[in-house]
Amino acid sequence: MRSALPRRAALGLVTAGLALPLATLAPSTAFADTGAEHHRAAPGAVFVQLNAASGNAIAAYTRAGDGTLTAAGTDPTGGLGGTAVGAPLDALASQGSLGLDERHRVLVAVNAGSDTITSFSVDGTRLRRRSVVASSGQFPVSVAVRGDLAFVLNAGGHGSVSGFRLDDGRLSPIAGTTRDLGLGNTAVPTFITAPSQVGFTPDGHTLVVATKANNTLLTFHVDGAGHLSAAPVVTPSAGKVPFSFVTDPSGGIHVTNAGDGTQTSYRVGAGGGLVALGTSAPTGGAALCWNVRVGGTVYGANAGSATLSAWRVTPGGATTLTAPVAATTGAGPIDLATSADGRFLYAQDAVAGALSSYTVGSDGSLAALQTVTGLPAFDQGGMEGLAAF
Repeated sequence: MRSALPRRAALGLVTAGLALPLATLAPSTAFADTGAEHHRAAPGAVFVQLNAASGNAIAAYTRAGDGTLTAAGTDPTGGLGGTAVGAPLDALASQGSLGLDERHRVLVAVNAGSDTITSFSVDGTRLRRRSVVASSGQFPVSVAVRGDLAFVLNAGGHGSVSGFRLDDGRLSPIAGTTRDLGLGNTAVPTFITAPSQVGFTPDGHTLVVATKANNTLLTFHVDGAGHLSAAPVVTPSAGKVPFSFVTDPSGGIHVTNAGDGTQTSYRVGAGGGLVALGTSAPTGGAALCWNVRVGGTVYGANAGSATLSAWRVTPGGATTLTAPVAATTGAGPIDLATSADGRFLYAQDAVAGALSSYTVGSDGSLAALQTVTGLPAFDQGGMEGLAAF
């Protein structure tokens, strides 16, 4: 049942004491997609996963044409939220705990505390729960949705990826698609040993998994029926502690390295492994763990510094750091999302219990737009997961 989003006082903002000036961004001209064209914005929705251990739920916000948000209620997932052992500010220690397929109007959420995943059909800000199914593993933290396929990353135990079919918004497991990652975690993993993201390459033929403890990136071939190769190709990370990644239309995969504040770009090689295209300069911020792409610009969240950084994707496919501090946020920025037209960027501030909103300039610059408060901060259970529709 949908309920009104409760009002809670936001915590005081915490900063890392950085005083770096706002840098001017280079124009984003690498890709001519909708994210770079900056058409007039249409109304939409933003969804926030609240991740409460007593009952997970999705908070919905109506997005006006000017990018501002208005609370539109909450919908329970039918599962439980969870928190990784020792997590400093991000409960699931992952990116992509909400998976959205806008074309098919489907939203998939992980329920880490009950080892399940939930699917919803999406109609504006209204969510209709379609299914709640076992994740085929322990402590699911990330999900990738593409067409009628969904793959979930389970971080607990040995870690695994498992495939599901979506039919009219309902999830059903695909037999024989679970792959053990051999991580040897506890059922509720320690945040630094938990794998952090699963995602498709743009052509849909490769599934990528980032693992923090092993400092590796795993790639599985995906066939037309949604089955995976028997074992992954393992690529050592070019940076320290690979955490999140985004892709671009040319097939580039841009990975944040939480251990050294850099970003490395890759492409899939002939053998199915990843070939490094280059590593950027470090941002100078702390805990660079989340990223999102808008046209030819990639933005990353420095969770320990309350800042966003920006990179330009070069013609060769690598990224160049253009703004170590593209914007400041509330305390503990984690997941990022953008509107489909690329005009607005949203940051989930986990410690502050807030959403920070920005307008994206045609040159890739960011301007503060709105701060939405009243969301559960990390010491209240910790929201994690963000999607824009």
